[in-house]
Amino acid sequence: MSEPLMATYRRLPVAFARGEGVWLWDTEGRRYLDALSGIAVCGLGHAHPAVRDALCEQAGVLLHTSNLYRITEQERLGAMLTAQAGMERVFFANSGAEANEAAIKLARLHAHRQGIENPAILVMENSFHGRTLATLSATGNRKVQAGFEPLVQGFVRVPYNDIAAIETAASNRPNIVAILVEPIQGEGGIRIPAADYGERLRALCDRHGWLLICDEIQTGMGRTGRFFGHDHSGAAPDVVTLAKGLANGVPIGACLARGAAAEVLGPGTHGSTFGGNPLVCRAARAVLDTMAADDLIANAETQGAYLLQGFRERLAEVPGVVEVRGRGLMLGIELDRPCADLVALALAAGLLINVTAERVVRLLPPLILERPEADQLLDQLGELIERFLRDA
Repeated sequence: MSEPLMATYRRLPVAFARGEGVWLWDTEGRRYLDALSGIAVCGLGHAHPAVRDALCEQAGVLLHTSNLYRITEQERLGAMLTAQAGMERVFFANSGAEANEAAIKLARLHAHRQGIENPAILVMENSFHGRTLATLSATGNRKVQAGFEPLVQGFVRVPYNDIAAIETAASNRPNIVAILVEPIQGEGGIRIPAADYGERLRALCDRHGWLLICDEIQTGMGRTGRFFGHDHSGAAPDVVTLAKGLANGVPIGACLARGAAAEVLGPGTHGSTFGGNPLVCRAARAVLDTMAADDLIANAETQGAYLLQGFRERLAEVPGVVEVRGRGLMLGIELDRPCADLVALALAAGLLINVTAERVVRLLPPLILERPEADQLLDQLGELIERFLRDA
């Protein structure tokens, strides 16, 4: 029998049978420390009882009715998220790409209603916003776009963390209506901007009448030691997108807005058959409740700082290590050479990691990570990197 799945991933030769906390067990019974969290999704780890109980309870009551009707669980989750984010309204989708798609449509519709015929959104080099046609067009990675031309028009690209480039673009392109930016570039290699970057973006948007859209798909939900990545700058966006860790593995995305942006989308302008159904919203509420009750954002900040310092000390004198950087439990170790082979080496050692931007080891452990597991991660990965650089 031929392989039934489309070859959209180069999957590693392992399948997992169960998980508990920060651990996964494969079909052969071998245990792995999960330092990737399903790519920043399982912030509460695996098989968390609060999420399990919420899903089981809701599945026994009501799964789906469609957005033709009020959905009580959606309204409850919406109230929680808008209060947390300082936003006024939210649209629920099924993924981060869909949340970003909603934000792009919102910005364009807002511009058209102001009489701007060909609105452009300013986006960053090395960014990642999704794989739908509009979001891959916004993404600053040619590999993601190759073969899908013609791309969606209406995006102006500038270097990340470069205010001068934005000011130049503003003087040359009077049709810019919004900035779409990640507070930290995740897929781009855990790139952390200058401390005043967010404030300066906010000031530029205020000066030109643009919307500031923060893509918090990877940086949100406590990942960086604050609820949102943009919370580190104190600069409030007009639109925020969320997904990944919002429901700990149940597919959900959210596009939140405030001020004029909150009133743009109306009946007939956007929608989703499955978006915000009772099951996913109940799971997301369980995640938010657990994060607050267990103070997991503070734990992400504490354990992340411990790992950052630990890797910097451990790898300080290792030839081939360019930089160790991170914020909260979002860390990157940049090497001076391609290091994709480290993923398989770590897998063989019982450790799940990821390499992004070809040379950056990316770590996104669950927010429930404790000191013993952090120490194991430091020891195992530190040894693997040292050996890889020595032998490569």
